[in-house]
Amino acid sequence: MARRKKIYEGKAKILYEGPDPNTVIQYFKDDATAFNGVKHDIIAGKGVLNNRISAHLMTKLEGIGIPTHFIRSINMREQLVRSVEIIPIEVVVRNVAAGSLCKRLGLKEGELLFKPLVEYYYKKDELGDPLVGEDHIVTFGWADPYELEAIETMAWRVNDYLSGLFSGIGLTLVDFKLEFGRIWGEYGELYLVLADEISPDNCRLWDSKTKEKLDKDRFRQDLGDLVEGYQFIAERLGLIPEGGILKGGDLNEKVLQSLDQIENELAEKRKLKGITQPKIRK
Repeated sequence: MARRKKIYEGKAKILYEGPDPNTVIQYFKDDATAFNGVKHDIIAGKGVLNNRISAHLMTKLEGIGIPTHFIRSINMREQLVRSVEIIPIEVVVRNVAAGSLCKRLGLKEGELLFKPLVEYYYKKDELGDPLVGEDHIVTFGWADPYELEAIETMAWRVNDYLSGLFSGIGLTLVDFKLEFGRIWGEYGELYLVLADEISPDNCRLWDSKTKEKLDKDRFRQDLGDLVEGYQFIAERLGLIPEGGILKGGDLNEKVLQSLDQIENELAEKRKLKGITQPKIRK
């Protein structure tokens, strides 16, 4: 296999140059991190599960009109995605009190919020990804009002859809993080798409009956086997057979070979909706 040019390596993924100028290959690592990298471990199978879950959810969201960067899965750890300019804002949608919201406001974990809450965080690890308001985002030029309006609209739609999807398989979507990216058209037109990933790494998912945590909080809080929780979610979504993808602690190659690749059938047919701006950026 020809050596590929690495574009970026983060805590959970590596980006390589894609086969075409406007594409990127997104590789899912087995690294598990928490508290801005203070806690770290390598957990076999995590990257495979996140790749499969994210590909599935991105494709489902495309089906309801949410434009995404996902094109298709390449193998058990890699996806082909569109190259985007990432907006340096993490959009967090909360349905149930958990995590930092409880710490900041003294809420009881598990308390159902009166309505979903949308929060913005400046994507800057060295600053601890601080909570920011819309005025900060516009003032410092991270996004303009037109982009923010589109981002919030998409975040609400994603929450509505995923909450229903997970509820239907006995899971509660407590909260989740989204990232968005810009795609520039041939004539300077601007499009926004959902980027990064949607997986148990950035979604809090609880069993609706038992309230068992099935997401990365298992690693953060030492609640049990991380992959066990991720496999449970993948099984409920119908993405892996009952029994999981591991055998004796190693990846079960026979099971992996039986898994079909996920493709976004709408990717090439997509007609992106432009974001109206008073002035197109150069």
